[in-house]
Amino acid sequence: MDPAASIIIFTTASGAGYGLLAILGFMAALDVSPTPGPFAVALALGLISIGLFASTFHLGRPLRAWRALSRWRTSWMSREGLAALVTFLPATAFGVLWASSEPNDVSIRLLGGLSAAMAMTTVFCTAMIYASLTTIRRWSHTLVPPIYLALALQSGALLLVALTTVFGGRGPIALAMATTFAAWLIKAAYWRSIDRALPTSSLGSATGLAHLGAARAFDPPHTGANFLLRDMGFVVARKRALALRRSVHVCLFGAPFALIGLILLTPLSASCPLASTAILAAAIGLGTERWLFFAEARHVSALFYGRVD
Repeated sequence: MDPAASIIIFTTASGAGYGLLAILGFMAALDVSPTPGPFAVALALGLISIGLFASTFHLGRPLRAWRALSRWRTSWMSREGLAALVTFLPATAFGVLWASSEPNDVSIRLLGGLSAAMAMTTVFCTAMIYASLTTIRRWSHTLVPPIYLALALQSGALLLVALTTVFGGRGPIALAMATTFAAWLIKAAYWRSIDRALPTSSLGSATGLAHLGAARAFDPPHTGANFLLRDMGFVVARKRALALRRSVHVCLFGAPFALIGLILLTPLSASCPLASTAILAAAIGLGTERWLFFAEARHVSALFYGRVD
């Protein structure tokens, strides 16, 4: 698929926001109060809002976006939209109460748990938009939802560590390292799986002529470029994809893991620069990972143009 900038911003910004909100909510539910609690909730909601706003640029007619919410019985996109809107209610109340009440207030703990659950539900719905599309082999994969959830928690944990260092602390370093390592394992397993998997469709199965032997196109469906070739049959060179994957391993996983770990071994004054560098590297890596997620996917309709996935 041809990656649109709006959808990359949407999935990365909102994912980080939901991940941060989920971690804050779980910590509040467990009666753990990180230093930048209320401010972190505001940051999470800000990232979510930026992501949702960016997603409207991917729509053909944004003014009609509200109609998508009515298809929640059958559409994961509709479920995602509803979950995103519902999440704002407990999350906003959670942040306001946290800023004006005692951290161990029962209402804060309940709202925190509810906000965390809704945040993870929204991320899961986002992942299922792609995982439910059986016409795109690389998206219709059991590891796609875990990848989205793991990357959201990883980016959220890194953000919380960085925020805590700004306020003079160290933050949940163990959580940030654990989520980074878990996301690394899941993403590596996904890439290994899609590389080894054989194509599930062919021109013969697509046309129903497989029983007659190997099918091939007599003439190309079109003599020039069109939407299907540009968007559904987007091709990224194998060497380029491998190079970008290596950069994701370094920027999104390796560098943040090492930099966050160094915070434990260095003076407190060095924590903020290390955490900030980890966030910058992760942002670059996450954007690259999300671009590859879309660029390496190819719709089954590309078979009619001789592009085998």
